[in-house]
Amino acid sequence: MSETNRIEYKRELTSALDIEKEVVAFLNYKEGGYIYIGIDKDGSTVGVNDVDDCMLQLKDRIKHNISPSAMGLFDIAEKQRDGHSIIKVTIASGIEKPYFKTKYGMTPRGAYMRTGTSAEPMPQEQIDRLFAMRTRNSIRRMISNRQDLSFEQLRIYYDERDKRLNDNFKRTLELLTDEGKYNYVAYLLADENGNSIKVAKYSSLDRCNLVENNEYGYCSLIKATKSVLSKLDIENKVTATITPMERIETPLWNKVALREAVINAMVHNDYSFEVPPKFEIFPDRLEITSAGRLPESLTREEFFNGISIPRNKELMRIYRDVELVESLGSGIPRILRAYGEECFKFTDNFIRITLPINVQIGTQSAPSRHPVGTQSAPNIENINKLIIFCTEARSFSEMLSFMDYTDRTKFRRKYIHPLLKADILQQTHPDKPNSRNQKYQLTHKGIALKDALKNNE
Repeated sequence: MSETNRIEYKRELTSALDIEKEVVAFLNYKEGGYIYIGIDKDGSTVGVNDVDDCMLQLKDRIKHNISPSAMGLFDIAEKQRDGHSIIKVTIASGIEKPYFKTKYGMTPRGAYMRTGTSAEPMPQEQIDRLFAMRTRNSIRRMISNRQDLSFEQLRIYYDERDKRLNDNFKRTLELLTDEGKYNYVAYLLADENGNSIKVAKYSSLDRCNLVENNEYGYCSLIKATKSVLSKLDIENKVTATITPMERIETPLWNKVALREAVINAMVHNDYSFEVPPKFEIFPDRLEITSAGRLPESLTREEFFNGISIPRNKELMRIYRDVELVESLGSGIPRILRAYGEECFKFTDNFIRITLPINVQIGTQSAPSRHPVGTQSAPNIENINKLIIFCTEARSFSEMLSFMDYTDRTKFRRKYIHPLLKADILQQTHPDKPNSRNQKYQLTHKGIALKDALKNNE
């Protein structure tokens, strides 16, 4: 593995190494990047002797020597490579460009950009243009309409992780404006606020028949997040299928993707709209809607490729501290792995994630006779095996052979027709059902089911 536009190697961290320059360049780069300490320029692993001290130095230098604050935009972790300990620094693209070395300010000596495999000084014209475009409605700059805030809940969550909030935590966690007043981040994390998160449940496929409306809020956003996760965990019922061979259990929604979708909505919601995310349960799906569009510098293709630009880096940093978020940029790939790009919908003001309910078909509580009286109905194990086999388009003959079947008519009636009817499979040539080139491929629902089956293996 060699250096690229997103990967930088450093043999060791020394006082002479301008690590801030490399970090600034990745913060200003639209895709962010990775810095590895303990690897030579040629890619040879040399390792890091004192990992803890090196990680501490890195965090301290990034925290104090770069502006605007990069807290919440980087991860530092120990990794193993070729039998040695190395350090991986993950840096997200920042939303408050241009970033610069504080000592030199917004000048070419302070601001850098990634060009190929190196960090180059940013031209002054580009620095001025980026500064003019910088987001002005950041919740860090918005003054809270209440200044009588307390943070006992926040202290408890930090204490649970054996972390202590010192007397300067309001400044350290960026809960204050430049003028020293509580900002909107503080308001969201305070013990009492006017922010309410709703989880609604409908008996109809539209929003006409509301049967349940739960409200979690007026408290720390972290507490509200945990309450929503607990409620959806209860709603995420496990359906059991009894076959002659085994009992198969499948939740309504993929558990990993569900958690990531909730956290993503909470952390990346545009609270400057003063509109919280909402969660709506329908008989066939869960919809999670958050305010705000994609950041201007992030395309949909980049978004789906896992490139992360945290909208609210202050919230991201705190959610990572209390271990609600594992690492930068990990949430969206986990959602995509289970449900694909189709579950996302973007508008000018909102982003919606739709998680369809997993569907099990062709199951029965015990063996039964086929209507023609010749063979028992298929069990779920065989159907699941066929679904996974159809990860790529398959011909009828390929499926017949894979399932070790000889009776084409019964196979079609027993497997193909039910899967087509359930919208799990679709024909590649639906306008020519008897085409000699006809194949069968998974629908969006089939892909989601296949991914859920693989995740539950």
